[in-house]
Order: sequence, then structure tokens, then C-alpha cells
Amino acid sequence: MKRILLKLSGEALAGEKHTGFDEPTVTEVAKQVKQLVDAGTEIGIVIGGGNFWRGRTSETIDRTKADQIGMLATVMNCIYVSEIFRSVGMMTQVLTPFECGSFTKLFSKDRANKYFGKGMVCFFAGGTGHPYFSTDTATVLRAIEIEAEGIFLAKAIDGVYDSDPKVNPNAVKYDEVSIQEVIDKKLAVVDLTASVMCMENKMPMYVFGLNEENSIVKAVSGEFSGTKVTV
Repeated sequence: MKRILLKLSGEALAGEKHTGFDEPTVTEVAKQVKQLVDAGTEIGIVIGGGNFWRGRTSETIDRTKADQIGMLATVMNCIYVSEIFRSVGMMTQVLTPFECGSFTKLFSKDRANKYFGKGMVCFFAGGTGHPYFSTDTATVLRAIEIEAEGIFLAKAIDGVYDSDPKVNPNAVKYDEVSIQEVIDKKLAVVDLTASVMCMENKMPMYVFGLNEENSIVKAVSGEFSGTKVTV
């Protein structure tokens, strides 16, 4: 694929610690992405904020403010991961939908295309910039805007199952499932808003486990063992 959107779980980047950052984990991700960039793939990245903040778990804070804290968590994640990417030899830029002083650049499709043309990895931080929209929705929105050929979802679990494999040891993994089935069966690949956007804009998703060896390179280059969500 010429251009993809990679979604990384914030919690996955925290490794065994589950909060903050686990540098060896992030460095391993960076080395894999570098292989793909060196091979000519243009990569945009969205990172969740779950290693710092899950706003909906707070019942005392106003939802809008809680979501704003979550947006800032994704900005911190992107700045950190961007720097690790630079340390292994890539050029990067962090783009946000709101001004962050000199920390980031303001997102526009034209600006992202300019950076892709220079061989840079673009980090799309800050979600959509609005409350009530998850990083799932931001992922799909950015993928559609930059005309990515697919979304690669690197998760703690190795694909899409018919039920939660942590709860049900007999859960069955899908090799391929349609986005309509994901919506009808509430399979929770991404949230409902993001699922509908994928369906309407014919954006395929590839769900795989981040923790498997060389998983990102394998997923993008065809040795895919996760679940393809078709449109």
C-alpha cells in the first residue's frame, strides 16, 4: 500500500506497566515503521490516550473537560513517540486540530500531503478537537481525509472475535468480517460512529496484535494473521 493510517493503543505503548511509556516497546514499533517508510509507504499515525487518561471513567468531571484532558493525553503520546521515531532515523511531524503553540502544527490535508511528500511520518494528535468523539472516530476521519488505502489497528488482542476472549475461552476469531456485521453484532472493533464512517466511505480496517513479533511489518506487507474488516 502507498499510504496507510496506523492506530496505536496508548495502553499498548505502556507495555506491562499499563500507564506512561515503555521505551523498548515504543522503540520496537519505531524500527518496524522505519522498515515500511524505507520501502516507500507513507504512514499517518493516531495514538489513543489510555495510558494516561480515560475520561469516561470519571463521574465527577464534566464530560467536555474530561474529553479535553484525553485530547491532551494523545498530544503527549504523539510528541513522545515522534521523538523515538526520530531517534531511529525518521523525519516526523505532529499535527493537531487546535493550536498548541510551537509544540505542533495545525492540521490540514494540504499540510499533511506536503509532509508525506518529504518522506515524513505524520502524527495526528488531539483527536477531532471536539468532545464526544473518540480517537477511533479521529482515526477514521484522518484516514478518509488523507485518502489512506486502509486503517491498521494495532491492539492488545490479535484480531476480532465473536465475543470477548478474555471472558469466553471459546471465543471464535474472524479472519474476515464485514463492517455491516461489525455494526449489527456490536463487535466493538471501533465505536459506532467510526464504524458507520468506515462503511459510508468504504475504508477497510486490518486488526492485529501489536505484541506479536514484527507484527506491523507483517500486517502491512501481506503476512497478515489478524482480522480484515471489509467494506
